[in-house]
Amino acid sequence: MSTPFYVSPEQVIKDKADYARKGIARGRSVVVLEYAEGICMVAENPSRALHKISEIYDRIAFAAVGKYNEFENLRVAGVRLADLRGYSYARRDVTARGLANAYAQTLGSIFTETNKPYEVEIVVAEIGDDPSGDSLYRLRFDGSVADEQGYVAMGGSAEAVSAALQSRWQPGLALAEAVSLAVSVLAKEGAPDGIPEDRVLEVTQLEVAILERGRPRRTFRRIEGEALRVMLPTAAASDPAVPEAPDSDADSAPATEPDASV
Repeated sequence: MSTPFYVSPEQVIKDKADYARKGIARGRSVVVLEYAEGICMVAENPSRALHKISEIYDRIAFAAVGKYNEFENLRVAGVRLADLRGYSYARRDVTARGLANAYAQTLGSIFTETNKPYEVEIVVAEIGDDPSGDSLYRLRFDGSVADEQGYVAMGGSAEAVSAALQSRWQPGLALAEAVSLAVSVLAKEGAPDGIPEDRVLEVTQLEVAILERGRPRRTFRRIEGEALRVMLPTAAASDPAVPEAPDSDADSAPATEPDASV
């Protein structure tokens, strides 16, 4: 009689975690940071169709890295949960903390009960009536939750991006300063392997959105086109030696990705 093949639970969990981390690291980085009037989210994303940053509810937004189909399923589930809770009770009863807890339970169950974990990492952000009420919840592939302060970087070269933000971010930044900081850090520290660190990120390569405290009820707003161009770092906005990336390059960029991670 042959001996059954045995793998210890510790080894199974370690293999799942390593698998998820590698999938997340293949995606390009996302930065979420607080500024004076709200929360700013900046992602390197050449795709015009696949969003890494989205609105969840009136004062809540969602940013993610990893497998697009997996974090899109989480986003849709979050929108449905928020709508149901807001309709059943009151709009103020929908909070980032509640959504983060729901996401943590879902990701934790998937990680422990299925053979393949989700290759995703997400941030649920909410703005309050003043900066002290802002919330940033970071959720990992295994369902663990961290209540972050000030800024978050995830995906790709997250550790290098976080180290750069730690030395340069400060409370009370203006919106243009926050966007410029995030873009410059992503350009220098978030470059994929084989790409020079002194690259320049153009408008067509970026996805930027904010939760703006001064807006009535729905605070989510995307920043695109010329409104975004004037906020980019000086080298990208005014240096005539830097050619603007043609639209065809932006359209073809997703085809160079090694897999579906974004």
